[in-house]
Amino acid sequence: MKIPFEVQYREKYYRLLDEVFESNYLSEGKMVKRFEEEFGKFIDIPCLAVTNGGTTLLSIFEYIGVQSKDVIVPANTFWATAVAAKRAGANIIYADCNKEDLCLSLDDLKKRITINTKVVVVVHIGGHIAFEIEEITKFCKERDIFLVEDCAHVHGGYWNGKTGGAWGFAGSYSFYATKTMPLGEGGIVCSNDKKFLEWLQYYRNYGKKVENGKVNYKIQNGFNFRMNEMTAALGLVQLERLPAILEWKRKLASKYDQFFEKRVKFPKGMTSGYYKYIVFDYDLKAETGKVFNQTDFGPEIEKIEYDLPNSRWIAEHHKCPPIYYGWDYAEKNIEELRSILLK
Repeated sequence: MKIPFEVQYREKYYRLLDEVFESNYLSEGKMVKRFEEEFGKFIDIPCLAVTNGGTTLLSIFEYIGVQSKDVIVPANTFWATAVAAKRAGANIIYADCNKEDLCLSLDDLKKRITINTKVVVVVHIGGHIAFEIEEITKFCKERDIFLVEDCAHVHGGYWNGKTGGAWGFAGSYSFYATKTMPLGEGGIVCSNDKKFLEWLQYYRNYGKKVENGKVNYKIQNGFNFRMNEMTAALGLVQLERLPAILEWKRKLASKYDQFFEKRVKFPKGMTSGYYKYIVFDYDLKAETGKVFNQTDFGPEIEKIEYDLPNSRWIAEHHKCPPIYYGWDYAEKNIEELRSILLK
């Protein structure tokens, strides 16, 4: 199937591209700022845009300063979460997850904490908020440990009105091509820490910032992590499309709920963005990529010696029926869907 991008939104994107070309700025113009402001309004947290989701995490770890410190990462995640911390000089400590939500387990987290622990990473898996986020937030605050939220899956996911990035020091959003809000590439960092966001403006631009026509250099380890104007223009359009995409996914999920009893079930007040629809122990005829399997650690897999029973169970027992926007069979009735999906 073709990439679903309706004609009216293509036309809006083309008009924004005209604005970009007329501005004479392909980078470091006003479009990125507009996108940051609009996405910040959507999640109700200040934002800065960068090149991709990996850079969002790297920038957070670089600012915190994790050199030779322990960063606790849930085993059930794409291995980029750990790689970003490792590139910033951290020691990676893997913690187990809960079977109920596939997210970081507070009980197992408590076992991994040492005097060298500086950061805990929560990954909001599949489009929903980690069920224990409130308890993990309290636990980290009491121990003066930074909490970082990997929000690569959670576009449009809420718990009691709060979304990814609202609990920790900073949140990391990805706009990779497969995400619920895809830009091909791109990322946004969100945080309520003004000093961090000020630092990030320099970090993403070779350590410099232009103010009043003058170039000011402030940090030494900056590099080119800027988002360009065309990507930001696409971001504005995709953000406008996002409510319709989320509605489409939730309608399909409500159909799935009628015949997938063994699935991730949400607590009261939880709304998923449905990056994935996660079921357990079904034989599927049609499915998408899993959120964790034994290869997701990449080169790290041989080094993992921790006892991670829940993460191993998740890898072996969960599957994801299609819920990506525009799936060809989404409009079928319940019985047709059942026959398409289940063996």
